[in-house]
Amino acid sequence: MSEPRFSIVTVAREYGSGGAAIATRLAERLGYKLLDRALVERIAEMARVGHDVARRLDEHVDPWTRRLGRAIWFGAFETVAVVDEDDMVDADRVAALSGRIVQEAAAAGRCVIVGRGAQCLLRGRPDTFHVFVYAPREERARRLRERLGPGVDVELALDEVDRVRAAYTRRYFGENRLDLHLYHLMVNAALGEEAAVSTILTALEAGVPRPA
Repeated sequence: MSEPRFSIVTVAREYGSGGAAIATRLAERLGYKLLDRALVERIAEMARVGHDVARRLDEHVDPWTRRLGRAIWFGAFETVAVVDEDDMVDADRVAALSGRIVQEAAAAGRCVIVGRGAQCLLRGRPDTFHVFVYAPREERARRLRERLGPGVDVELALDEVDRVRAAYTRRYFGENRLDLHLYHLMVNAALGEEAAVSTILTALEAGVPRPA
């Protein structure tokens, strides 16, 4: 395969669709850097918090009650002697850092970026190709059962994680993540990982970048 015409690929995904695994294979085939778990590690480093804290706040939106409580608390005191790590870094801060890291990665090029609203942040760039990975609900549930094991309410997890990701895209970018116009290609992961990756590679090869 010849050199792709796009130096950046963003991969949004339904929870449990296998989109992250597809993005990993795609990055390997292209020889591109993968920005997924590495992004969380970079956020933890920049925010000076534990990896678990960064991961918990990643692609999340703080409840309005928490945001209101923080505003009252920090507005009431000029200085705070002791503040918990979770209070120092909230979802807004993590989203801002995430956006900065995505923009830096895009500037460097040759990368595959998973989630984090990258399809919105980098919308209109002629060197960027946007993909959405989905799968039938029963397929997603099967994948999650294998991954999470017994004792987990898979149906609840499917709905909750997709709801949170939709809220994240809506709050920080003012977009509906299921808007077809955000993407160049939508791929059904039920085809299998290899078929999905091959489909994306074919589209990258055939695609012609347009002016922003």
